[in-house]
Amino acid sequence: MNLNRVWAMARKETIQIRRDPLSLALAFLLPLILLFIFGYAITVDVDRLPTVVYDRDLSSMSREVVRGLQASGYFTIVEYVQDPARVDAALDRGSAQVAISFPEDFSRHARTGRATQLQVIVDGSDSNTATIALGYLNTALELAARRAGLYSIVPVIDVRPRVWYNPELKSRNFIVPGLIAVIMAIIAALLTSLTVAREWERGTMEQIISTPVKPAEIIIGKLMPYFAIGIIDTVLAIVIVVFLFGVPLKGSFFLLLFISCLFLFGGLSLGILISIVTKSQLASSQVALITSYLPALLLSGFMFSILNMPVPLQIITRFIPARYFVSAIKGIFLKGNTAGMLLSEMGLLALFGALAFFIAIKKFKKRVT
Repeated sequence: MNLNRVWAMARKETIQIRRDPLSLALAFLLPLILLFIFGYAITVDVDRLPTVVYDRDLSSMSREVVRGLQASGYFTIVEYVQDPARVDAALDRGSAQVAISFPEDFSRHARTGRATQLQVIVDGSDSNTATIALGYLNTALELAARRAGLYSIVPVIDVRPRVWYNPELKSRNFIVPGLIAVIMAIIAALLTSLTVAREWERGTMEQIISTPVKPAEIIIGKLMPYFAIGIIDTVLAIVIVVFLFGVPLKGSFFLLLFISCLFLFGGLSLGILISIVTKSQLASSQVALITSYLPALLLSGFMFSILNMPVPLQIITRFIPARYFVSAIKGIFLKGNTAGMLLSEMGLLALFGALAFFIAIKKFKKRVT
């Protein structure tokens, strides 16, 4: 291993990146754009649900319950109707997702202590929203009913739930950190998936082959500038996540950066391996997206719980490095996990990077085929 030759390859690649505006945009702008789009667009929080009210009781108690629901912030009353057909019409056309119907004897039964029924209709075309809305409704209705004086019985069991790590249950706090893993998986594979293929298509690979530079030196030299770019992108992403999105970083910044380096090295090595095998920029970019973006988005636990997946898919996720990076990054951000708690994740990420790098060296041949 000759460090001078490695440094020469790194300088050559750096100059090539600087002369290519598309590569610079891909390296620095794309991660920020994806972070902003995903960070603001992806959320499972449900609030301000458009709600229609069919109040046949027209009493102060029913109005107090409705005011309590609206005060919760989860429901917005968009219409009061006097015809049940208009309830169906509002749900059909999508102007309302929730409908609440008060019976005529609602307040009379409440005053006499008799059980009274309150009909709630939820649009189930979006099952996730419907499930969350029902949970909000149960809590909001209970609070509104207590405020209206409809609950006087003290429960036998006093349940006081406590949520650790994300007490406000904000979806942004567990989604946005995982975005760093998804974005870095895309960027790392895309950046290096074009390097060797570009040399073959431009006809400059023959010149490199004629030099005494060894395959390992070529690959390391080509990886170095992209590794530096990846570190800059990672730091920028962490700063944006913490200061713009307000996600608390409870663990060590340097531990997070170290694990990000392990993941980045594996992604860059995978990208250059793809570039070596395909020898085409178009094919390389497509294969890089399929092997990095889709697994990181769907099978890493970023959005969907791995435990809820079918067993065969759970087995497949064990071979996806983004799974371990997502687990580590969420643990550092939300739980404040230490290095001792993340040894398995760090070991597996290091193993994946070493394997991808070793295979890339073996696949790279200094000959024209």
